[in-house]
Amino acid sequence: MRGRHPSGPEYVRKRGGSAQAKERFITIMDTFYERCRILEACQRLGISEARFYQLRDEAVDGAVENLESRPAGRPRRTDSESAERIRALEEEVQALKIELRAAQTRAEIALALPRLTVPETDKKKRNRRNKPRS
Repeated sequence: MRGRHPSGPEYVRKRGGSAQAKERFITIMDTFYERCRILEACQRLGISEARFYQLRDEAVDGAVENLESRPAGRPRRTDSESAERIRALEEEVQALKIELRAAQTRAEIALALPRLTVPETDKKKRNRRNKPRS
């Protein structure tokens, strides 16, 4: 047979994770490859047989889930901050449009009915004239 020899447990020991997790995985894999029996694995890990079956199921489920096909490339980012900022700016634009319409309407009224609007300087003069003298 050509090629490299499989590295087996040494490959697992080189990976990240705690020593306990690595030892559990190696022991679970040993039971798959019939290098040890379930009871021997339970004694090696110091756990009950029921707990061993739970760990084995979790390991297999995790491995299968991570090997599922995924779309190529990076997943799309949902930038909630920018979406929220856009929404806030759109609301501000709407409020400013309403304010602009109101100002335009006031200006039109002032042009159409100039007698109803009193300049600020005239208001001050009237107040001085109408005050009672002491």
